Amino acid sequence: MKNLLLTTLAGLSVLAGQAFANITGYWTTIDDETKEAKSVVQIYEHQGKYYGRVVELLKNPGAKAKIKGNPSILGLTIIWNLEKDGDTYSGGKILDPQKGSVYGCEIWREGKKLIVRGKIAFLGRNQTWLPNTSFKGEVDAPTPKIPAL
Repeated sequence: MKNLLLTTLAGLSVLAGQAFANITGYWTTIDDETKEAKSVVQIYEHQGKYYGRVVELLKNPGAKAKIKGNPSILGLTIIWNLEKDGDTYSGGKILDPQKGSVYGCEIWREGKKLIVRGKIAFLGRNQTWLPNTSFKGEVDAPTPKIPAL
């Protein structure tokens, strides 16, 4: 009986950890300089890979990306081709639409927060994104469109 209880508790612990590590949903990005909420990004899974797109701009709603064609940042895919690797999601790319720069991307959870790391080789920078519970749009996860760079 004791072994069954320990096995059940271990299994529940693993399941809780897996559910907790999920990155899908709506996240509020924070401006590095002002420390204010900047946008809402939807992270979703499509055919086994993870993508993120801007679904709401909280500052400067008409902002354009500094990439080919200068598209609106609103609706732009900024994260693509991430793959789950344990509790980390890596192997993808992230676009800084204000600079037009693309970096390698790695994402993981720390508690309720999402840590988003953009990197070139071994150098990188982390951002902390917060869960967004106030986004009112009903945005379905689309087929991803990787931006033209």
